[in-house]
Parts: sequence; structure tokens; C-alpha cells
Amino acid sequence: MESNQTWISEVILLGFQVDPELEVFLFGLFLLFYSLTLLGNGVILGLICLDSRLHTPMYFFLSHLAIVDMAYASSTVPKMLANLIMQKKTISFAPCILQTFLYLAFAVTECLSLVVMSYDRYVAICHPLYYSVIMSWRVCTVLAATCWIFSFLLALVHISLILRLPFCGPQKINHFFCQIISVFKLACADTRLNQIVLFVGSVFVLVGPLCLVLGSYARILAAILRIQSAEGRRKAFSTCSSHLCMVGLFFGTAIVMYLAPKSSHSQEQRKILSLFYSLFNPMLNPLIYSLRNAEVKGALRRFLEKKRSL
Repeated sequence: MESNQTWISEVILLGFQVDPELEVFLFGLFLLFYSLTLLGNGVILGLICLDSRLHTPMYFFLSHLAIVDMAYASSTVPKMLANLIMQKKTISFAPCILQTFLYLAFAVTECLSLVVMSYDRYVAICHPLYYSVIMSWRVCTVLAATCWIFSFLLALVHISLILRLPFCGPQKINHFFCQIISVFKLACADTRLNQIVLFVGSVFVLVGPLCLVLGSYARILAAILRIQSAEGRRKAFSTCSSHLCMVGLFFGTAIVMYLAPKSSHSQEQRKILSLFYSLFNPMLNPLIYSLRNAEVKGALRRFLEKKRSL
């Protein structure tokens, strides 16, 4: 890095660039969605911790997903909300890089968690007699820890490559948070290596896991169709359809955002995709699971009945 390069100390987040009246409306709307995200995932996490009937591998991984969703939304949404009501829409360079790191780390953690959850469903439906042996608590702990450690290491690789670049402007990011592709544009150097590593990493953590999930569910579907009991088929479909909805929402928006050609989407469309990816998905996940899962609804009902009896 040349010594005569000037590092920028803060970045201007342009956000959605709408009228001040609309900014106030968006602030209220996004604050509501963020509150629902924290409340919904918090309720799911609390029920899993308090109800012993939910102390199974499936809900162990779901509790990790709830934690990831809350952390994931919290890495970008509070700053976005603050910028919607503040005149000075800036963020210091160091917090900007930290935001990029956390966003990447939690995104990859969610991706790998969905893969592990699909493997759990595959074992439960295709190998039910060996489920308790294959998905022991030790295996579950190792799988969950691997998701977290690998995700943070991969995010660290991207951030290390970013910090090797000289940042001398422009000082503006046309986004509502420090999204990694937007951060590349702040550098006054060749970022082709960063873009190649990002693309390869995106293929590795999106396309590969998606193929594993689809492969697992192809075998799950075949196993479900062989179940003789109509009630058994209904219960298996109910649990798996919830997970497939989450997989479709997450992987669909991520692949469009990171692997689609740049020319196919305007910057404003990318902002909307990022918003869906970082706020709407974490909000919808607990709703999908609570509405489609009889065990979660049963745990909530037992908790409310216990509260009323006190």
C-alpha cells in the first residue's frame, strides 16, 4: 500500500434517497418489522429452552437459527433506522468494516444451518431407527459449532482482503448499510481479486449447500411417499414444508443478489433484495415455523396455560 494514499475516516450511506415524509413512514414500518423479528425469534428461542418436549436435535438447530436471525438483522437494521431519522447519514470506517464482517458471518452461518437442518430431517425420515445414534448430542454440537466457526473464518478472509486495499474515496455508499460489493467501490485500487474471492465463496456457500439440500429433500420425498399412514405422511410433509419455505426464501434472494449478472438488476433493486434478505427473511422464519409446526404451537399453548394458572 502506498504511503501517499489517504484513508477515508467515515462513509456516507445514501440509503433509499426518498422524501423526508416517506423516510418517517419507512422508519416506522421497518421498526415494526425489526421488533417482530426480535419478538418472533425470541419467542421461538424461549419456547425451545423452556419446553422439555422441544429438546430434540431439530429444535436445537432451530434455536441456533433463531439466534442467527436476531443477530443477522441487528447487524444492519439499527443503523438503517438511525439514518432514516438523522440528517447526517454517516458511519465511521471501522464500524462500517465491522458491519460488513458481521453481515457476511451471520449470512453464511444461516446458510450452513439450513443445510444441517435438512440433514437432520433426512436422517429422521429416511433412517428413523438410527436417528438417535446418528444425531447424538455430541454430533449436533459439533455440527452447530462448525457452522459458526467456518462462517466467521470465511468472513475474516473477505475482511482481510478488503483491509489490504487503499481507501481514498469516493466517500459515499449507495446503500443502506456497508454491503461488501459497495465497500469495494470505496477502494482506489484494483478489486478484481476481492470480487473473484467473493464470487467463488458465494458459489461455495450457496450453490453447493443448495444442491445438498435439494438432494436431501429428493430422498425425503421418496421416503415420505412410501409411508403407509396418511397421518404420518401429513406430519412429515408439514415439518419439511416449513423448512423448504425457509430454504427457498434464503437461497433464492441470496443467489439473485450475489450470483446474478450485475447488469440484470439496478442498484435500487439490489437494495430491496438486500432488505428482503436482511430483514424480511429473519422476520418470516419464526412465523413460518410457528404457523406450520404443531409442536411449536403446542409448546406456546402449554406456556400460556401455565401462565394463566399462576
